[in-house]
Amino acid sequence: MHAANKKYMKIGIIVAMDKELRQLQSLFTDGNVRVEKCGIGKVNAALGAQRIINEFHPDCIISSGCAGGNGEGINIQDVVVSSELTYHDVYCGTAIDSTTAYGQVQGLPVRYQADPMLLQKARELSALTSLNIHTGLIVTGDWFVDSKEKMRSIVDKFPDACAVDMESCAIAQTCYINKVPFISFRVVSDMPLHDTDASQYHNFWDTVAEHSFQVTKTFVESLI
Repeated sequence: MHAANKKYMKIGIIVAMDKELRQLQSLFTDGNVRVEKCGIGKVNAALGAQRIINEFHPDCIISSGCAGGNGEGINIQDVVVSSELTYHDVYCGTAIDSTTAYGQVQGLPVRYQADPMLLQKARELSALTSLNIHTGLIVTGDWFVDSKEKMRSIVDKFPDACAVDMESCAIAQTCYINKVPFISFRVVSDMPLHDTDASQYHNFWDTVAEHSFQVTKTFVESLI
């Protein structure tokens, strides 16, 4: 079967929080799509990814949820799809290996690449939804970015980052090790460089979250 026509019979979707779980579980009733909550942060994300791989044996995994946005043309309620992923809070130093980059776990990729076919399908979504979809770098770390200062410290090292979250790269690493195709969809809930007290994030859940997560449903329907 040509890659562009490949079908995924079992799809795992991982979210971090109950409110994300409620939004997405209501959209999927097919037994071939499993939505699970992993909890917040990198360790919870990796454990959740390994659990769904061991128990469900998915053909691919999608990380879905919200993220802080960054970059020209990116706004609240836009969707950022990972073309690649790395950590913004990992540094292994150069004492043992002078080639290890900031954000890289030693011995693993500098950046995890999204599955090419999933990325191609994601790029085709613009014709199927009214939401703005961007593909680019997602960076992950164990920070809730609630200030301009925190965001600036991340963007200084990763100026090409389109979104910042707390789970996606850990799921990508787990999928890489297990050889499971992976991609991350993140709805932009706030723009930390333009927000002083995380009010955008809290307003997001009151106003636009439900509509935004429909794009994940549209994407999954294009795969099965």
